Amino acid sequence: MKKYRYLILAAVILAFTGATALLWKPLMIFAENPEALKLWAEETGPISVVIFGAMNMLQVIIAVIPGGPFEVAAGYLYGVLGGTLLCDVAMTLGSVLVFLLVKHFGMKFVLLFFSREQVDNVHFLKNTSRLRTILFILFLIPGTPKDLITYLVGLSDLDLGSWVLICFIGRLPAILFSAMGGSALGTEEYGMVIVISVLLVVCYLVGSWLYKKWNVKKDGTDSKSEE
Repeated sequence: MKKYRYLILAAVILAFTGATALLWKPLMIFAENPEALKLWAEETGPISVVIFGAMNMLQVIIAVIPGGPFEVAAGYLYGVLGGTLLCDVAMTLGSVLVFLLVKHFGMKFVLLFFSREQVDNVHFLKNTSRLRTILFILFLIPGTPKDLITYLVGLSDLDLGSWVLICFIGRLPAILFSAMGGSALGTEEYGMVIVISVLLVVCYLVGSWLYKKWNVKKDGTDSKSEE
């Protein structure tokens, strides 16, 4: 059985590699020139929504790809409401896929993207009585390592239904603000862009502080997660 698990894991990694190669061109277009991305979306038509959604899912799974720029780009391309919903649905689906993969493959899958030291430095997942509340708040505000948390939640006792709600509702405000910034950028409302940017920075600082506060190890033991 272990042999087949390794084969499946290899197939999953290969699929992610192929998806990254397929979506690399749109990713680079966005990184280098937002106007070119808008032109690409117009030329591609409705299928661009599917591709952009797949890119968003991929950035959740391939944790080294930052998600914030995609949220801004979604507002720029599809407006505040459309961009927000597209990102939220795509990122929730990506988070669910990661959750299920970690449940199946355990720590081996987590260590493909994060070091053992990073994993061992997360302690709040042991607080089972307040886990849902802590996760929801950490997802509600910027400044928290959501990629790392997304991978480690699969090692906890949290159920899938709770995880879906935390991801979808918790991410919504931050995505909305970012999409508003992207939309304002597209309509050249630079004053609004500055206000939103300042608010996001403040939220980021608060989120970083809360994460450090809740992640302090209080029981004097290592919180190494096992497969």
